[in-house]
Amino acid sequence: MEQERLDKILAGSGHFTRSEAKSLILAGSVTVDGAVVRRPEAKVSRSSAIVAGGKQIEGAEFVYYMLNKPAGTICATEDGAYPAVTSLLPRHLQKRGLFPVGRLDADVTGLVILTDDGVFAHRVTAPRAEVKKVYEIETDIPLDQADADRLAAGVTMPDGTAYRPAVLSIDPADPRRGSVTVTEGKFHEVKNLISACGKRIDAMKRVSIGGIQLDENLQTGMVRKLEKEEAFAIFL
Repeated sequence: MEQERLDKILAGSGHFTRSEAKSLILAGSVTVDGAVVRRPEAKVSRSSAIVAGGKQIEGAEFVYYMLNKPAGTICATEDGAYPAVTSLLPRHLQKRGLFPVGRLDADVTGLVILTDDGVFAHRVTAPRAEVKKVYEIETDIPLDQADADRLAAGVTMPDGTAYRPAVLSIDPADPRRGSVTVTEGKFHEVKNLISACGKRIDAMKRVSIGGIQLDENLQTGMVRKLEKEEAFAIFL
């Protein structure tokens, strides 16, 4: 496995600056697989167990996290009219430069993937990838089979925006509730699809992206790490 400078790995973790990493190493406060390393330029594997200043360091080149997005936040890396979802991350992950994969409106809740892997993010959001995204919705008036048929046929809006066929599943116990599965993720896609049926979405939550389901135990506003294999299950 390819090896990299120890001080570079420490600085890239977001916990330390390059100079802080160097000082810790020279002070003998860094261990790699249990052994003290005192040379900042020492080459080590990112898969090694690295501890610096008492902190367990994430040495992976790229990391992946699941967020249960609350309402009133935006999928951005900087605050605007609403707080950015990245502000919910632990400080060292904010410093690492994670960003959300795709977008959710401020009023939409649920599953967001955050990473620093640009290639992964592009694969997920590229329309040709057709990664399925499932949203639970609640509408102002009941949904019906005609709505499901309309979405299944594909929808073209008055402005000419065309949407691929989508799947609408209606809750038989409450026809104001259901789920919509899309494969594009165009701007306001689900809201526009339901609007084309003459209805309005009052609440929406994303519950899955590809093979990744929102963890039912993950509280709103919280994040948890995804192992690489778990993150890449999104393409299954």
